[in-house]
Amino acid sequence: MMSLLFRTKQGKLKLFLLSGIFISFGIIFAIFIRYRQYADKRNSSVSPVPGDANISIGKVHQTATKDGATEWSLNAGSVKYFDSQKKAVLKDLSITFFLKDGSHIYMTADKGVLKTDSNDIEVTGNVVVKNINYRLRTENLHYNHKKRTISSPVPVEISGTFIRLAADSMFIDLNRNQAVFKGNIKGNIHEKAIL
Repeated sequence: MMSLLFRTKQGKLKLFLLSGIFISFGIIFAIFIRYRQYADKRNSSVSPVPGDANISIGKVHQTATKDGATEWSLNAGSVKYFDSQKKAVLKDLSITFFLKDGSHIYMTADKGVLKTDSNDIEVTGNVVVKNINYRLRTENLHYNHKKRTISSPVPVEISGTFIRLAADSMFIDLNRNQAVFKGNIKGNIHEKAIL
């Protein structure tokens, strides 16, 4: 019975998960580009730091707007850019996404790493993606830009008023709009679940 309910309602759940995660990765990439421009201009708020890091920025707040509407807002405790390793490291991330229907999606994580040569992004540590109905928890999410896939090789939990689902790993193919949960899949989906 659960597998039948899961199949009939998984499309909307996948859309929620895909939207939140994909938007998160896009925002992190946009922030990196913006701060890279600051570094090129030698802005006074960006300073060289000793060690491997070429640039270090503390307490970052960034808001993106389009056609007068706020799309997202990000806060990070710090951003460091490592030119030799071709990566940017963001710590203590908190992102709010403002959707067209007036709702919000929130994402928090301890750390995010953007590989500047491939645009691949990995978010780790207490990763939470949530909206008013659902909450996704994991310790690791990886976005492969070339393949357009999102994966979590560690356990994930999805919870809401009418749904509770856990699995050992998750893989999402954005090109195919397909999600796969593997290993010790457990959960309940009530017929009133809004997916």
